[in-house]
Amino acid sequence: MSRVQLALRVADLEGSIAFYSKLFGVEPAKRRPGYANFAVAEPPLKLVLLEGEQGEPTRMDHLGVEVEGAAQVTAATERLKEAGLATFEENDTSCCYALQDKVWVHGPGGEPWEVYVVKADAEVIGRSGTATADSAACCGTSEEKG
Repeated sequence: MSRVQLALRVADLEGSIAFYSKLFGVEPAKRRPGYANFAVAEPPLKLVLLEGEQGEPTRMDHLGVEVEGAAQVTAATERLKEAGLATFEENDTSCCYALQDKVWVHGPGGEPWEVYVVKADAEVIGRSGTATADSAACCGTSEEKG
C-alpha cells in the first residue's frame, strides 16, 4: 500500500506532536531529536514533523509518496522522466533516520515531491552511522534538488 506523506517544518515540535496525536488519535511511530513521524491508518498518511526555527510559523517542507519497494521507485522514476519532468534520484541515502531510495520532482509552484521507499530503519541499520542524527534534516534540502 502506498500512502501520501506530508512533511511540516514546525517551531514547536513537542506542541505539534501533542496536537497531531490528538487530531489523528495516534502517537508518533518514530521520535528522534528534532523529528517525529506518524503512520496514520485512516486516512492513509505519513505525517513527518521536522523541527524548525523557534518563532517561525509552521510551513510545508515537502510532499511525498511512500511506496513498498525499490522497484516502485524505479518505475516512478522512469514514468516521470518519460512525462518530461526533471528528476533527481537518491539511492541508498540516509534520511529521516532510515536508509531510503527516492526520486524528487517539483510541481509548477516549486513544491518538492518525493517518491520513496524506506529500505531499513535506523534500528535495523544499527549504530554504524549509516542513518545518523544528521539524516533528520536531509529532506529540508529538498528545495535544492531537481
